[in-house]
Amino acid sequence: MSALLYLGTVLIWGTTWIAIAFQVGDVSVEVSAFYRFALAAIIQIGVMVIFRRLKWVPLTQQKWFVLQGWLLFCVNFLFFYNSAIHISSGLIAVVFSLATVFNMANNLIFNRVVPTVRSIFGAALGVAGVCALFWTDLSSGDWYGTNITGLLLAIGGTYCFSLGNMVSQHQQKQGRDVLTANSYSLVYGSVTLGAWCLFQGYSFDIELTPKYLSSLFYLAIPGTIIGFAMYLKLVGRVGAEKAAYSTVLFPIVALTLSTIFEGYIWTPISLAGVALALAGNLVIFAKKSPLPVRKNATT
Repeated sequence: MSALLYLGTVLIWGTTWIAIAFQVGDVSVEVSAFYRFALAAIIQIGVMVIFRRLKWVPLTQQKWFVLQGWLLFCVNFLFFYNSAIHISSGLIAVVFSLATVFNMANNLIFNRVVPTVRSIFGAALGVAGVCALFWTDLSSGDWYGTNITGLLLAIGGTYCFSLGNMVSQHQQKQGRDVLTANSYSLVYGSVTLGAWCLFQGYSFDIELTPKYLSSLFYLAIPGTIIGFAMYLKLVGRVGAEKAAYSTVLFPIVALTLSTIFEGYIWTPISLAGVALALAGNLVIFAKKSPLPVRKNATT
């Protein structure tokens, strides 16, 4: 069962990046993000009510759901969707793998958890890998180029996601139900996205093409509802540390699909960059093997 949950999480979340790329077109990316999370919120709230799993939370505690909704289902995806305009979905997935690095830094800032030397080394490898992927633009000093813009947007989205993890961690420590928290957060995130689109004067016309509609429903239902539920179930069965290994495999799936559908071109330096980024995550997640206990010889 755990193997199926692990495989399902990797395949679903690893494929959402190409689905986000399919959303880029006639509809503004902000409106597409709104449709995704509004649809996910309606379905998840409905399911939670039907099965009587949705718990009432006092208004005084709703501020945490608002904050979580902004960070996990609003601002971060405004960054990611806009990043997809500039760079391939596979590259965004590689940048997103740096969430482990940001989590380490935010744990130090907010929870005073000092990272180990191994974690710092892994973070350095991850950052070096991302720099290698964008080395041509970084070395040329073209800080206003489309690739650098996409990189910075992806980094912004990843950091917001990391902050959202900190909020979710705080909520769980307070004893709040994860599924209830995410249900409320989806509502707040989608409502905020809708208000932002209205304020900006974006058109809410929808693209009635199979490519757009299929990717929208895929992102809303498998990508947001099913994928997250499978990941939480996996965390409950094997623990958060082992479940987090799935983030190492997301970029592999995403880059494979990007090569097929977006024509991503591999170079020796891009291969080295991906290898370094994945190696960095492996170093961070790797569990140190205990030293064998030596028995004293009897005489």
